[in-house]
Amino acid sequence: MSPVPGGRSAALPTFPWDTLAEATALARSHPDGIVDLSVGTPVDPVASVIRDALAAASSAPGYPTTAGTAALRTAASAALERRYGITGVAESAVLPVIGTKELIAWLPTLLGLGHEQVVVVPELAYPTYEVGARLAGARWVRSDAPQLLDGPPPALVYLNSPSNPTGAILTESELRAVVGWAREHDVLLVSDECYLGLGWDAEPRSVLHQAVCDGDHRGLLAVHSLSKTSSLAGYRAGFVAGDAAVVAELLAVRKHAGMMVPTPVQAAMVAALDDDAHEREQRDRYARRRATLLPAMQAAGFTVDFSQGGLYLWATRGEACRSSVEWLAQRGILVAPGEFYGPAGAQHVRVALTATDERIAAAAARLG
Repeated sequence: MSPVPGGRSAALPTFPWDTLAEATALARSHPDGIVDLSVGTPVDPVASVIRDALAAASSAPGYPTTAGTAALRTAASAALERRYGITGVAESAVLPVIGTKELIAWLPTLLGLGHEQVVVVPELAYPTYEVGARLAGARWVRSDAPQLLDGPPPALVYLNSPSNPTGAILTESELRAVVGWAREHDVLLVSDECYLGLGWDAEPRSVLHQAVCDGDHRGLLAVHSLSKTSSLAGYRAGFVAGDAAVVAELLAVRKHAGMMVPTPVQAAMVAALDDDAHEREQRDRYARRRATLLPAMQAAGFTVDFSQGGLYLWATRGEACRSSVEWLAQRGILVAPGEFYGPAGAQHVRVALTATDERIAAAAARLG
């Protein structure tokens, strides 16, 4: 069967990492091998408590529930309170998703947005926010201050703190300001909080935190992933929480679409959310790697901007980002050009902390 003429893929940009073939080949030619810091994919082992839970639940012949088990929704709500101080999240306000990239890519479609609606994404942003708007046929704009945009209010605004790619962290006052504006104009505010537990130079806050929203979750969604905190990228394990009415609408549509997290993965998620020890251990790993790589990048002549949290260093030498990519690739280090995340990233590169201790040490040595 030949492709459908003018199919949906025609409306999408080229997948950014497909453009790194030459830089990848150059980095791979290094005598000591490549240090791939271009993507944020976890490399550390999954904790045994999680793997054991997955195996114990592996005899699951029936269909999973789209809403998630009661145990999973309870574990998610409890973890949000225990780890991040988020209170008042009812079980009915939690919904598991097949990885948060899936949710973000399909959220505008699930909400019924179309060409008459506008989606606002940050100036420097994870590309899937834009892709989700494109898939729905909605319009999209880049702005870090949606309250200053001209025209009718948008339908949906994305926040991301700590940011991918910059690692910037929004303050409580900044979050409160955008929450107040969104409520005044009936705008759905979706906060991508995949890196919420990875604050280094500042303490991130959830949009659902009492200090931000006064305990009122109406019009607010927080997106949480276990890919980073528990190294479960391969499990496709995440959830969304917040406004119970919006969550109920998403659940109703996802039931029709068959968007179900597999039963064994749900059991593994419960184990991951109930156990804080492995999460702290993983955080410590990333802190060590950051402590090694950050000064090495600075010593090599890079300025590291923002980067107060998350899993990336946002670095520049004041030159075109592809030139920095090539310079690093000559030393066997592969990074992502900042232009992947928006025009404002034209002179930066994103350097991931998601490599083994040995590879991070190798990168630091090559930079030195």
